[in-house]
This record gives sequence, structure tokens and C-alpha cells, in this order.
Amino acid sequence: MSLAYQIVVCGSIVPDPLQTLEPVTGPAGPALKNEMMLPAWLDPWAAHALFEGAHLAKAHPGSKLTLVSLSPKAKLQQVMMTVAQKVPFELVALDGPANGFTDSAETAAALADAIQSLAGRDPARLLVFGGWESASRGAGTTLQVIAERLGIADVFLGVDSLKVAGDGSLEILERVEGGKHQVSRCAGPPAVLGWATGSLPEPKNNPQVGMLNMRGVMPALQKAKPVKIAAEGMAFASVNVPKQLRETRIVKDASPEQIAAEIVQWIKS
Repeated sequence: MSLAYQIVVCGSIVPDPLQTLEPVTGPAGPALKNEMMLPAWLDPWAAHALFEGAHLAKAHPGSKLTLVSLSPKAKLQQVMMTVAQKVPFELVALDGPANGFTDSAETAAALADAIQSLAGRDPARLLVFGGWESASRGAGTTLQVIAERLGIADVFLGVDSLKVAGDGSLEILERVEGGKHQVSRCAGPPAVLGWATGSLPEPKNNPQVGMLNMRGVMPALQKAKPVKIAAEGMAFASVNVPKQLRETRIVKDASPEQIAAEIVQWIKS
């Protein structure tokens, strides 16, 4: 049984992880210093979801891959110049904040509204992908709220693998505690999957794919809907970068038990 899927990937942009991030307090609350000047990239977890979605769409002819991104329009355009060369997709852009100081419930509401507004949306073929975690919005609740708003009951988080059985059912490999995995199954779409790492490497740049994508990306950016994340009622007491602490000792001939005991004692103190 071959089914053409509607695969929607939710993903925002984040600052380049090699940059030094300095939190500051602005008129609208916490923010990053010179945030609009920092180089940006597609969130790594969302990138895994996008690449896995592209692989699934390629394996099932007739499937459509859509990237829905809530990000500052100007920065998103810069990121799309690179991401568009990876895999073919259609962009739906929402112009709004993408930092880690936004409310996940409001973010999910905006993304869910955008998904509901997609032309030809068919719940019987809909798969919503996203990052299990996020380099900026690490609340871990955004996808669950999206699922509730879309009325989707099957939600899988920490996904490393997705297989489609001959009868159209989905077999999903999920991470659980203790470094273990569990195999979950559902009859088929609709479903929401939060990807951990996936199993595919980052695709190589393909200028031809990029040219085809940019024909749709630029118009999508031009008509990006402004989204205001008010975060009313939220307050941040303080925002700062975690302090680095390094204590190094060189000890010879210590047994694993002695090392473990010393580490436990250091943690307790």
C-alpha cells in the first residue's frame, strides 16, 4: 500500500552555535545582544526532521514536503539561501521572534494555525514533523500543543527512525530512559513526530534544487504573515550564561571504583 503523504516540518532558525551568546534585557524583555547581527542556521533538530521528511517524500511518490517556520523574515531569508539547496520543499513563513524567550504555547498556536490554513490539507495523509528539542525553544512542549490544536492523538517524541509497513501503518523507534528505545506502531496518519537525530546524514548542496526552491521561497517570504508572541504574564527574574568551572587533577593507577567514588563526592559537595 503506497500513500502520498502531506509532510509538514515545523522549524525555526537559531544563532550559529559557534558564536558567543550574551543575554541582555531590552524594552520587550530578555534578548540576545546584537541578535540580528548573529549568523543564523536552521535549528539542528528541525534540520533532522526536514531531511527525514524529504527522504520519506522521495520514497512515496506524490508526497509533498512543507517547511513552516516562525522566524524573523530577514534572517530566515539568509538561512534559506543555504537550506534550499539541501532538499526540495515548499516554505510557509511566519514573521516573528525565534529566540528562546518566547512562550511555547503561543508559538505552537501560530504554527498550528498555519498548518490548518494549508491548501488541500488532508488529515488522512498529514504527518507533522519537528525537533524533539530545540537550540532556542527547548521547552519540549511545542509539538504536543500543536497536536492538541490539530486534534491529533498520536504523538511520538525522541524519534530516531520511521518505517512504513506494507499495510500503511507506521513503525516508529523512540528513545526512552536508560539509553533504550521502544518500538511504537500506529495505523497511519495523522501523527506528530518529534525527531531526535534521525538516521540520515546532512544532504549535500545541490544548486539545481536550490534554484527550484528559491522560486517559491522568495514569494513566501514576501507574503510572510506577521506574528506577535506577546508572552503576557511571563517574567524572567534573571538571564545569564552558565559559568564554566574546570578542576583538573592527574592521578595515576586509580581504580574505576576510586574514580567513581571521588566523582560522587565532588558532586555531593
